[in-house]
Amino acid sequence: MDNNSAPDSLPRSETAVTYESPYPLYAMSFSSSTTHRIAVGSFLEDYNNRIDILSFDPDSMSVKPLPTLSFDHPYPPTKLMFSPPSLHRPSGDLLASSGDFLRLWEINDDSTTSEPLSVLNNSKTSEFCAPLTSFDWNDVEPKRLGTCSIDTTCTIWDVERSVVETQLIAHDKEVHDIAWGEARVFASVSADGSVRIFDLRDKEHSTIIYESPQPDTPLLRLAWNKQDLRYMATILMDSNKVVILDIRSPTMPVAELERHQGSVNAIAWAPQSCKHICSGGDDAQALIWELPTVAGPNGIDPMSVYSAGSEINQLQWSSSLPDWIGIAFANKMQLLRV
Repeated sequence: MDNNSAPDSLPRSETAVTYESPYPLYAMSFSSSTTHRIAVGSFLEDYNNRIDILSFDPDSMSVKPLPTLSFDHPYPPTKLMFSPPSLHRPSGDLLASSGDFLRLWEINDDSTTSEPLSVLNNSKTSEFCAPLTSFDWNDVEPKRLGTCSIDTTCTIWDVERSVVETQLIAHDKEVHDIAWGEARVFASVSADGSVRIFDLRDKEHSTIIYESPQPDTPLLRLAWNKQDLRYMATILMDSNKVVILDIRSPTMPVAELERHQGSVNAIAWAPQSCKHICSGGDDAQALIWELPTVAGPNGIDPMSVYSAGSEINQLQWSSSLPDWIGIAFANKMQLLRV
């Protein structure tokens, strides 16, 4: 086989780097700074969980854990996210995690310690908290971070002052994911089967741009195309489809990507290109798609296919290293060169 023909035909060792964890992994985030750090979160059905900080060297194709920076986390983190590059921090990376509450952690540049910075809790009763399903950090206004919860709300935090800017009842059922489009515009998806767009300048109204074809089929994830804000992608529970939406033509998807052999669990747009998206699913495959200007009658085939060892639960496309995609399956995190 000619190794120069396509990325798919390269030997696996040249295109993938694997990190094996002592426990199952779910949450994952690439640092946007030059440290090339990666945070991974354990998924243990237990109070005691763990966030490990790894160092990735793309030149030597190696991933090393940084034990002094790793720390315990209450409950499995539902999402991890390093602060956006627009938040200039001289002292090191800031990492946010969601679970029972939104938590901020300082990951120091000298690789000696990680410090808990704040626990952001908007619960009116101290006894109970509604778990957070996800969050997104606004890269245009990096002091702003939006969380979503099983209690049907989205909460917008000012993380610099640790105060709530606003809280909205966003949906009729649990909110599963949230994504920023602009400084004051975000969208969310819910178990009620809708994608809704909100503008903080008009909090009384939201725009429904998509609803599940079968009533009450939950939508699980939402990804907004940062290179072309007209497009977003969502996935449905127990479905092999990735639904591509154009917010200018609500209700009708512009494309449905249906080549997975099992449920899709994760989606990520390419950080440097407006027409590429990656999806991972229960069929243990990560598929990279190029969206055509016009979809043909037989649907769209992926431009490349990568097979993992088992069901892919998580997928992130690095913005600081756009040639690399991270996937999580079982107790492994694998970095794929694309």
